[in-house]
Parts: sequence; structure tokens; C-alpha cells
Amino acid sequence: MANGRDSKIKIDLNRDAGSFIALPWSVIDCPAYSELSHPARSLLIEFARQFVKNNNGRLLASSSYLRKRGWNSPDVITRAKRELLKAGFIFETVMGHRPNKASWYALTWRSLDNLKGYDTGAKEMFRRGAYASPVTLKTKSTREELFQKWRGPISENAPLRSSGVVDSPYIAPSPALADSPIDTAAAPIACDFKPSSSTPDVHHLDKPSASAVSLLRIQH
Repeated sequence: MANGRDSKIKIDLNRDAGSFIALPWSVIDCPAYSELSHPARSLLIEFARQFVKNNNGRLLASSSYLRKRGWNSPDVITRAKRELLKAGFIFETVMGHRPNKASWYALTWRSLDNLKGYDTGAKEMFRRGAYASPVTLKTKSTREELFQKWRGPISENAPLRSSGVVDSPYIAPSPALADSPIDTAAAPIACDFKPSSSTPDVHHLDKPSASAVSLLRIQH
């Protein structure tokens, strides 16, 4: 005859036998989860797969471990791990270092297990349910904020910039003109006026310049 404890065990005959990942709906339904990239979501499953009763705080994300599970790019692992840390789904309990010290992590929808070897202050800094924080991964910038980011700070001595359509920040002569010196000897300036010492009724802007008078004297 089965005892009272055994009689309360319910076996789900509608699924395959074996252990399973317990991923709360509150995790996958929160706003932060919807903003995760697909690699970050996959890595979260890898973390959840490692949990076995009392090792939350000693989960791994090293390349050597994940390579056996089909993860072949360390860069993809690093980016996905940073997303999960920033969104609060995992917490780093031990910071790894070379040559062979791997980092340890904990899932934040579970309590942190009391294990030896955590970094100083890790237990105090751990926060269960951090993924539910209102801070999300992506910052939605307004149109004005994006323009300010492109334009940068404005100062009185800042060089002139063109509009956002064509990014030509400085006003300068074309390369053809900049590389071609002006040869005044090959193309002299022709003037139709004659210098006069007495022109009282002529405006000063209509008078020939000193350089033009000198050029006429050289030619004649």
C-alpha cells in the first residue's frame, strides 16, 4: 500500500519521461524577454538546462562547455551573455579569468543557492526577479535625440556642416581648383579704363585698384 506522500505524486503521461526545464511564464511574458535577440534567448535555455536542484549560482557559459552543445562562435556567446546580464535574467556570481577560471552565473527567477566560492559581495548584490525591472534593453530615441547624436555638441567656433542628406562637413574649393594655381602672366587681365589723377565725381568703388593700375603700367 502506498503511503500518503507517494499518493500525492502526479505523473504526466502525456509527455516523454525525464527531467524538464521549469521556465516560468512570468519570464517569457515580460517586456525584457521580447527585446532579447534569438541567440540570447537560446543561451537562456542553456542556462536553465544546467540547473539541477541546488546549483543556481554555478551555471556556466564558457566556450569549452557550450561548444559541445553546438555553440561555435565565442563572439555570439559573449554578445548573448551581455544581453542576458543587462536585462537581468542572469547574474554573475564569480568573475572568470585566464588561464582556466570560468565565470559562474545564476538564474534570477530562482533564489541564489548557498555555494562556496562566490566573489565578495555577490550574495548581497543578487536580486531575484531582476528581469522584471522596467529598464529595458533598447532605448527608444526620439527624432530630435537622433539628430543631436549625429550633429554633436554645437560651439561658436564649430565648422559649418551640410544637411543630413549629404555628409560634407567642411566648405572648401573643388579639388580641380585647389590643385591648379592661377597663372596671371599667361592670362593677363584686360582693362578698358585709363588711370586718371583727377576723378572727383567718381565713386570710390568705381575707381581702379592699385594692383590693376600697376599691371597696366607694366603692359604699356
